[in-house]
Amino acid sequence: MQHTTWQAKELTPGQLSERSGVAVSALHFYEREGLITSRRTSGNQRRYPRETLRRVAFIRISQRVGIPLSEIREALHTLPEGRTPNRKDWERLSTIWRQDLDQRIEQLIRLRDSVSSCIGCGCLSLASCRIVNFHDRLGDQGPGARVLDVALNDQCGPSCDKPGAQQTGT
Repeated sequence: MQHTTWQAKELTPGQLSERSGVAVSALHFYEREGLITSRRTSGNQRRYPRETLRRVAFIRISQRVGIPLSEIREALHTLPEGRTPNRKDWERLSTIWRQDLDQRIEQLIRLRDSVSSCIGCGCLSLASCRIVNFHDRLGDQGPGARVLDVALNDQCGPSCDKPGAQQTGT
């Protein structure tokens, strides 16, 4: 692959892939999803503006911290005329995402601290399970891993979060 100079105003999909570390197929996916845009040459080949590099970096770092593509798309659509995010944009968007990120961090900490003793599913497959889910009482509160899921615990109150709160014997 021919290395592009910093002066190049447009990049081919291969060049953008090489520079961004993102597969060409992922770039095409991002384009289909409305996250990036390209123009077509007279030969119907894609060309991306060089600024797309920063846009792809924004997408990738947002994904890495767990932001769903739908929210990334919404954030990019708030930028005037589809321009590339700058430092001020990142600060604004990360502030908006902060509560969700804090919740994800809490979730990961809870998972890290509990992963060796309980996955929160109520399956009773572990001898050291911190809850006894007699007659599937946690199922009455809804689907999913009730014990360790921070968002679910916010919905169902402290009873989901306390070890042994559901203990009734086997």
